[in-house]
Amino acid sequence: MASLTSKKYRFAFIMVTSLFFLWGFAHNLDPILIPHLKKSFTLNNLQSSLVDSAVFIAYFVMAIPAGFVMKKYGYKAGVILGLLLFAFGSFLFIPAANTQQYVFFLGALFIIACGLTILETAANPYASLLGDPETATQRLNFSQSFNGLAATLAPIIGARIILTKDYSEAELSGMTDAARKLALASEASTVKMPYLILGLLILVVAVIFWFTHLPEVKDGDGHDVQAGKGILHALRHKHLSWGVTAQFFYVGAQVCVFSFFIVYATRAASIDKVEAADYLGWGCGMAFMIGRFVGTFLMKYIPPPRLLAMYALANMALSAMAMFMSGTLALVAVIGIAFFMSIMFPTIFSLGIKDLGTDTQYGSSLIIMSIVGGAILPPLFALIADSTGNIQLAYIVPLVCFAVILYFGLRGYRVQPTLKSA
Repeated sequence: MASLTSKKYRFAFIMVTSLFFLWGFAHNLDPILIPHLKKSFTLNNLQSSLVDSAVFIAYFVMAIPAGFVMKKYGYKAGVILGLLLFAFGSFLFIPAANTQQYVFFLGALFIIACGLTILETAANPYASLLGDPETATQRLNFSQSFNGLAATLAPIIGARIILTKDYSEAELSGMTDAARKLALASEASTVKMPYLILGLLILVVAVIFWFTHLPEVKDGDGHDVQAGKGILHALRHKHLSWGVTAQFFYVGAQVCVFSFFIVYATRAASIDKVEAADYLGWGCGMAFMIGRFVGTFLMKYIPPPRLLAMYALANMALSAMAMFMSGTLALVAVIGIAFFMSIMFPTIFSLGIKDLGTDTQYGSSLIIMSIVGGAILPPLFALIADSTGNIQLAYIVPLVCFAVILYFGLRGYRVQPTLKSA
């Protein structure tokens, strides 16, 4: 890490990097929640995909307000506000479980995601700006590697806490209606303790940030990133527009792959949900984390746009395999997708905001807004799965997404010389 950021920024960089782990942990509990709530409320794939919609619509709604907060009050205020909303949403899981209303769970997830939107709007550009501009993409990939660590741990821990009272269909069918309702309510209530603990932990982190000095930084051209003209001015940068588009499709692909992995694995490989969660954590999560560190290393020798294009091409091939393979080979294909997705978000982000000057904050907000792809594409994935009766065929959605990212890595990332100083 010493080569990625200077000593004066090191503690701030460590604290900001911790945020990547925290929001990664929250996001990677969602693949556990989806099958859990799907069963508790007797939902189909499309209805259960509303978990993702509730989360990622918040990114669209909150990204521009988050940018305004950072413009007016700075990064530190944005981080603290984001953490407080994150904690509040976590605590809302307790009344949601008590009332046994699916819509209340969706509301709690929306509040959490509003907090995460502010955190990501602040932390992604902040991590990339805390040091030499030449290592910005490597620095952001390093921080995002801890998001990968969370992707490994969250499904493994979450499955063993949330899926502890997983009644079989045979057990439920043998119960009276009243007993079945109580059993499903008991299953749903297992979310209360993990989200209570998560909320308390987030409050502690917020207090630490309150007493931590976070230096305000300038972009690579020496501009104060708190300055700037407006969001419409930022949209003049064509590479930013392509970055927004690529990020929309990337997040959509990632959410499809991770959120429906347990449902996919139980069908394609005929394994139970806890075993599938282990594959999600030790397989996809570990591959995602290792991929981040490997990608950070490879960027010393391969330009980030070229590596992004290579990874996108690999994922197009693996998505095709996921559509038609079965058993262990199907799981290996999806785990491979996780490995090659690893560098995509931070690389698209850093290339998208490159050379924006005083438009950096608004550019960041626009790219964070594009995370709404995670709300729009998973329902399409679920609709294909429900209508065909084969969730594997839904992998056509990630395949198309990676084709868009391939174009961004080949051409879309290029900064237009006439706009570089705009």
